[in-house]
Amino acid sequence: MGAAYSSWGFLQGEAELWGVQSLGQPPALSQASPWAWVDVSQLQAASPLHPVSVRCQEAQLVVTVHRDLFGTGRLVRAADLTLGTAACLATAQSAAENVVTFVAGLHECGSTLRVTPEALIYTTSLNYSPVRAGNPVVIRSSPAVVPIECHYPRRNNVSSHAIRPTWAPFRSTLSSEEKLLFSLRLMDDDWRTERASAVFQLGEVLHVQAAVSVENHVPLRLFVDSCRATPSPDRGSSPQYAFIDFSGCMVDGQLDDATSTFISPRPRPDVLQFAVDVFKFAGDSSNLLYITCHLKVSPADRAPDPLNKACSFHKASRLWAPVEGSRAVCSCCEVRSCGVTGQSRWHRGRSRRALPPHPTLGEAEVMLGPLLIHGRLAGRHPAGGAGGHMGLGLAVAAVLAALLLAALGALAA
Repeated sequence: MGAAYSSWGFLQGEAELWGVQSLGQPPALSQASPWAWVDVSQLQAASPLHPVSVRCQEAQLVVTVHRDLFGTGRLVRAADLTLGTAACLATAQSAAENVVTFVAGLHECGSTLRVTPEALIYTTSLNYSPVRAGNPVVIRSSPAVVPIECHYPRRNNVSSHAIRPTWAPFRSTLSSEEKLLFSLRLMDDDWRTERASAVFQLGEVLHVQAAVSVENHVPLRLFVDSCRATPSPDRGSSPQYAFIDFSGCMVDGQLDDATSTFISPRPRPDVLQFAVDVFKFAGDSSNLLYITCHLKVSPADRAPDPLNKACSFHKASRLWAPVEGSRAVCSCCEVRSCGVTGQSRWHRGRSRRALPPHPTLGEAEVMLGPLLIHGRLAGRHPAGGAGGHMGLGLAVAAVLAALLLAALGALAA
């Protein structure tokens, strides 16, 4: 039997949380919040207490296991319980309540990810592997595996700061210490509306819009100080790739196979748009990208400088050009040293930079993700593809026609 419930209604009545479902048929995806599906059919628990409960949180899942696992009154040993194929051990246990708790990241303990049009589904399992104690000839319990799934709707937003959040997995918003609201959003190709999907193919382009709310504030100009991609939400994870660096240099645009650039002119001073050719990490089977950008603002009437700029590399002229301001502010991008303190806080693992002589009015790090990247190229045909076959077919047809005419001529003679 299966059980399903919304993690945000975890303290509601048990009848609602543990409504029985047919095995392999979890509830329809009508919920805006993440929810869990647990198959306890192997346990055949007779206890009124439900032995396994799961909460699907923003970046982790919490599994609570009652040690009366089979409803027989005989408590299992906490050491005999593990999570996932990596056999992660419990993080806590309560002797008073006879429960064991596992807390693990969505990508940890050997969990797997499955993507459907409606949801991201993380799958793992609770494993019970009893160690023979006392007489090694006899056993009093059997091993068991409890499949667990966490379903995350792809069109809503998960946030630990809201009571009943909704999740758009490809955008985020963050407030700085100065109460400025910074945001990153994926946009459609025409930059008019937000993109409805976070699934991309190699060969496509990410259209990203950074913005800051300027309500009740002096006019501000937004800058993207740096952006890096990682395969997980952990900003310190490896590998990672910085495609904007050195206080606003679009370094990815220098690569031969990239056309990444800032969009000029800006729609407004408090908005900055940039386009980045889709990429993925080599050897990463998850095909996921998380993008973290450091955003900052300065007064709109202050001229751009080497520490507050948006510079793109133009391959035709082999020169750096700013979205606004003089070309001189971009000269440091060529030498990749924008002032003594100009390198990004992530460059080569260095710590956060010192404040410039004229500190910005506000700054924040904002994450965009997860993005799912497919390996096949979009809108491209390999050499010898359809066009090549068509040309070859025409050539063969011409040769056959010539041979036929020659044969007819010989017969006529």
